[in-house]
Amino acid sequence: MQNWLTKRVDLTPERTAITYAGQQLSFLQLSQAVEKLAQQLASKLDDNPRVAILTTNTLTGYEMILALQQLGRTVVLLNYRLAPTEIAYQLNDADVTQVLQTDSYTESLANVQQLPFSEITAAPLAQVELQSNFDLDQVTTIMYTSGTTGKPKGVEQTFGNHFYSAVGSALNLGLSADDAWVAAVPIFHISGLSIMMRSLIYGMEVRLYERFDVKQINADIINGEVTTISVVPTMLKSLLNELPVGATYPSRFKTMLLGGGPSDLATLNKAQLAGVGVVQSYGMTETASQIIALDPKDALPKMGSVGKALFPVELRVAHMTTEGVGRVQVKSPTLTVGYLNKMDKYEASFEDGWFDTGDMGYQDAEGYLYLVGREGDMISSGGENVFPNEIEDVYQQLPEIKEISVIGVSDEHWGAVPVAVIEFNQGQQLTHQALVDFGRQHLAHYKVPKNYYRLTNDWPRTASGKIQRYLLQENTNLDDKIL
Repeated sequence: MQNWLTKRVDLTPERTAITYAGQQLSFLQLSQAVEKLAQQLASKLDDNPRVAILTTNTLTGYEMILALQQLGRTVVLLNYRLAPTEIAYQLNDADVTQVLQTDSYTESLANVQQLPFSEITAAPLAQVELQSNFDLDQVTTIMYTSGTTGKPKGVEQTFGNHFYSAVGSALNLGLSADDAWVAAVPIFHISGLSIMMRSLIYGMEVRLYERFDVKQINADIINGEVTTISVVPTMLKSLLNELPVGATYPSRFKTMLLGGGPSDLATLNKAQLAGVGVVQSYGMTETASQIIALDPKDALPKMGSVGKALFPVELRVAHMTTEGVGRVQVKSPTLTVGYLNKMDKYEASFEDGWFDTGDMGYQDAEGYLYLVGREGDMISSGGENVFPNEIEDVYQQLPEIKEISVIGVSDEHWGAVPVAVIEFNQGQQLTHQALVDFGRQHLAHYKVPKNYYRLTNDWPRTASGKIQRYLLQENTNLDDKIL
């Protein structure tokens, strides 16, 4: 397949490719900037086919990723928020010798050459032959899983994975020539990188934000600057809460694509009043972004569902219990071709050709998928299986609760019991008894948390915004008990 960037320049050279901090580039201008950067990189890079990058959501970081693709290098995307020891593990695992890094990154990394962006952009131009074609079977990016349960794995993503992800998304969301997609989620994460890849394939503008600036993004939406934004639940709530009372989003704004967990009824109702469709979705690093999505018209009647498999994707729920809950398994052309240096773990993830996601869920009579949690999060209490997500979804209905996470703690009698860590909305509070009473109205008795604790530190999160329960379990001081 022809190089996506050069193909896009052939098709729509003057169409806007990216807007960042007031600067706007057409696809032709973006291509010229990327080509120059590729020539500068060629004078600095060694022969290692893999190059790591540490970047925030900046225009230079965006162009660096594309420039590495033009050179045929495999891009190892690193989370700059990780500790140096965590990054060192990934660099060693990927056998990387050079790291391109934003100038604001000041940590020292052992056994690699660190190349600040400013050093690269000041380098001389070297003669280089850019990739004329993208082989759909070629691994172009390696992205380490968020690590919600331990050591991350390097997920190998091909051009084909990204291409079919873009196809599935377009068939699900629709596509128009004037689409503009907000990228405020990290571009080193699949949710952000997939927007970059879609931009080249669709000819779509990306509005890149270095951080999630709720006021500025809301202003841009209201001013008719964008059509789509990728969000996680906390971002969705923030945008809607920031919206002036009675205000609605313009008709040009089509979709909030929600990942990282389903939304609650109050938020969905608020979105409906604001005149925007929320597309709840499910995907993984291993599937190059979303593979299952819920049509906005089904958001309320299918509350809690992540939807149905997108067009290129097959879905099944295997090994169902008597309650109808089983293992979520998929087949998809977006599926990773392997875990770097861990092919045994990759092969062990398959059953009869189906990839086991590690998530547990069920389908209703119409085939809509509902997730109940990851297998590793499951709490075995007195012989009963308890899934934290189910408990959290119930308690999230309380207006006093801003966020809640349920973890299992050991118990002499039951083996383990669920407890809840809660962040209340400002000025709000609930007693232990009120929380217990509410739980008993909606949950089996063994699912009602035994104790409740106030959040005393920041939530430990992955780059995609998911709470890392195992770190919450290890590091949270469960002393601030709610009485």
